Amino acid sequence: MTILVTGARGHVARSLVQQLLAADPEVKVRAAGRVPEAVRLPVGVELVRADLAEPATLGPALTGAAKVFLYAEQRGLRGFVTEAQAAGVAHIVLLSAAGADPASEDAITRAHGEAEQTVARSGIPWTFLRPGGFATNRLLWADTVRTHGVVHEAFPDSHSSLIHEADIAAVALHALTEPGHHGKAHTLTGPESLTGRRHVELLAEAIGRPLRIEPQSLDDYRRALSRWPPEIVEARIRRIAALVDRPAPVTDTVREVTGHPARSFATWAADHTADFGRSAA
Repeated sequence: MTILVTGARGHVARSLVQQLLAADPEVKVRAAGRVPEAVRLPVGVELVRADLAEPATLGPALTGAAKVFLYAEQRGLRGFVTEAQAAGVAHIVLLSAAGADPASEDAITRAHGEAEQTVARSGIPWTFLRPGGFATNRLLWADTVRTHGVVHEAFPDSHSSLIHEADIAAVALHALTEPGHHGKAHTLTGPESLTGRRHVELLAEAIGRPLRIEPQSLDDYRRALSRWPPEIVEARIRRIAALVDRPAPVTDTVREVTGHPARSFATWAADHTADFGRSAA
């Protein structure tokens, strides 16, 4: 059986590829990305080019694939689904977002809801993974942590229940390789709700150096997220502001699906010390 993992440069995709290889040597893993030459993956993984914006790249990537792990991206998604139908794909596991709803006023949950709707209407059996906040979003702090030992944060007292990318991948692994997940939407979080301030403390412990928080203006925060569409940035700001001094929801879905509890933020920080390096003296 061949499983196609899209978004090969992404943290979740890379973790999923590694977990698939470890779980079943009989499974053939094919990883797809826009720039495959920039991807480093274990030996034995077939690496192909696929770009949802370039339909001609999709057919070859999907040929022979029984199952697909897919990032929710509206641009080109309909074309991908059409090619998946033609290729006889039997199951799509879609990485969506908590609260996904095509009728939502929130730009983030609306976009993911529309992506889910596109996949569901294809007739291909599906599973939706709906994580809340990604722990990897804290990599936005990496440059200033490495160079100055500083975290610039607009909402240090906002709560989030961030999830480790390896836990998202672990749930995807079970959905792709075990029965019982067709038509299911799994809402995923980390094991606890913590403030950004507490995340900084845990990150400092992991890298073995003190860190300080400096207030960040909303304009600076917007500039830091400028690679995203403005409506997504504004939705993110509203969401984070609403959770100041307010615990974020926590689910136990990771344990229910995989049999092990979700990894803590402290574990994530320890796993990513190389990204944050050592602060300058």
